[in-house]
Amino acid sequence: MLKLDMFRRVVSTDSPLMSYQKPTHIETILKNLPAKPGVYLLKNSKGKVIYVGKAKRLRNRVRSYFTTGADGNSKTLRMRGLVEDIDFIITENEVKALILEETLIKKHKPRFNIELKDDKRYPYIRVGWGDAFPKVETTRRIVDDGSRYFGPYSAMWVVQKTLRDLRKAFPYLTCDREITGADERACLFHDIKLCNAPCIGAVDRDEYRFMIQELMDVLGGRAENVRVRLENEMKKASAELNFEAAAGIRDQLWAIDFITNKHKAVGKHMSDHDVIALARDERDATVQIMFIRNGKLIGSDARTMDNTEGESDAAVLEQFISQFYASSSNIPRELILPSDVEEARILERWLSDKRAGAKVTIHVPQRGDKRKLIGLAQENALESLQMMRAQYEADTTKHEQAMAELQEALKLPRIPNRIECFDISTTQGTAIVASRVVFARGVARKSEYRRFNIRSVSHSGSDDYQSMNEALTRRFLRWKQAAEADTERSPDGVDRDETWRLLPDLLLIDGGLGQLNVAKSVLAEFGLSDRVPLAALAKRIEEVFVPDQMDSILLPRRSEALYLVQRVRDEAHRFAITSHRSQRRKKGMASRLETIPGVGPKRRKVLLKHFENSIDAIRGASVSELAAVNGISKEVALSIKSHLD
Repeated sequence: MLKLDMFRRVVSTDSPLMSYQKPTHIETILKNLPAKPGVYLLKNSKGKVIYVGKAKRLRNRVRSYFTTGADGNSKTLRMRGLVEDIDFIITENEVKALILEETLIKKHKPRFNIELKDDKRYPYIRVGWGDAFPKVETTRRIVDDGSRYFGPYSAMWVVQKTLRDLRKAFPYLTCDREITGADERACLFHDIKLCNAPCIGAVDRDEYRFMIQELMDVLGGRAENVRVRLENEMKKASAELNFEAAAGIRDQLWAIDFITNKHKAVGKHMSDHDVIALARDERDATVQIMFIRNGKLIGSDARTMDNTEGESDAAVLEQFISQFYASSSNIPRELILPSDVEEARILERWLSDKRAGAKVTIHVPQRGDKRKLIGLAQENALESLQMMRAQYEADTTKHEQAMAELQEALKLPRIPNRIECFDISTTQGTAIVASRVVFARGVARKSEYRRFNIRSVSHSGSDDYQSMNEALTRRFLRWKQAAEADTERSPDGVDRDETWRLLPDLLLIDGGLGQLNVAKSVLAEFGLSDRVPLAALAKRIEEVFVPDQMDSILLPRRSEALYLVQRVRDEAHRFAITSHRSQRRKKGMASRLETIPGVGPKRRKVLLKHFENSIDAIRGASVSELAAVNGISKEVALSIKSHLD
């Protein structure tokens, strides 16, 4: 591999927060990139690698980051705004580019690359078949030393439990003695029937290796021949009235049955497969992998992928496969995936090379047992993702870290123990709803969520600024009334709910500079500019705007502070959308009733109130039930039925 060229920046980039302009020397690099396979490295102003990628054609792939087509990806926007230099390395083919990419990612740990978190080696059972008297032990490393390996298993305790059961059926060696067969006495394990004592010549080398071969047959899922032999020996011993020997063989059969039956059978046509599924939300991704060996599900595990925001499912799966199997020598003959990946053929060639030339295929099933297994894996992946989120929300240490980081980054006067976030939801100017969510000490306080049905904006058009102004004005007007009520200067009927009396330690607005200025104006109107810290989070590249500061703030991509404000913003958006849908349903009911002759605004309102805003309930009511509603005559009831049926 030869580094052909490298271009250095001579001027600084504009802030990544501004509209992006390609510097002249970056244009020069892009124009001179070769149309060959290879790996590219994007560097920042300090020369640190911030992204490593591979490409079939370097020119096409690298140029794609600097076109308008990439403007919709917030991760790409953040990354390219930091690029000060581009290096590339040409490789012989795409497979070698894949290998080099993985090597460079491990070396540089770039901040923008998808990363497999909690990288760990799975435990295996190792049988030292290259030794005269093979031992059976656990290991996390696979070495090409003539040994046989069985696994992988999801946890070490599973391996240890399996070995304890195996030893009851196959009493293998565990000591470090040099086996000559001439020792005077065996160890304690021989006395308790957990070693067949080749050290004293109780069995010879061939007999011992025959036993170990049968042990490997059981581990490999080929236990039937072993069972048949033992059952015949048990019957023979019983017929010869050697009941002690028969009981010993019976115990061996029980141990074999336990080992072979504790793994779930998944299909007679499936022997050596890994089933991979993906679950994700806007920020997090969990990959579930199920290990199938010899038709049995022997283990399953969930792995977290970091920095997946803005990436496609295919890209996440590709990175998981390349990183997960990079350090593994136990490659299955088939990977079963939930959807196609763009570079499947390249991955197959790479995996086949790692499997010593034995063909590896990637398959996306559409039906049958394999599709059912994908469904099972996806269900487990979703459960793992939800568990990860629940564990985070229950981790007070991370909440405290997030609030401390946020205070420092935004220069807040105090820890943001109470955060209020506002969002607007609208479709073509109708059913405009503002939402307010509250987070207390990093945790959602749903009892304090509130909706504002926007009234000041004409339904002929949408004005997010005016809608935000109304929502914030109504919120702080209630604060003012609650404060005045405490001094008994406020009339009766004031909402004295504690949620209005408390001021936030941080008022967070979903939007950019325009929305920020609206909020700033409202706070000034109520004399709260110095009492309520304010910030706006723009989703395009997740930049934070604060008052009286031209440049926005980019919180570190992997910081707890960014994770917190994203959670708050997303919850406000979810709550606004839910409210908005409810409003649209109600308006849809009302508009449908308005088309019925004899049903005006008053009768429509009475009907909706009587049937609890359910158009289905109105449609399902009989004529007599409709006529029983105050103000609805039998003729009008008949008209309603004829129009709704």
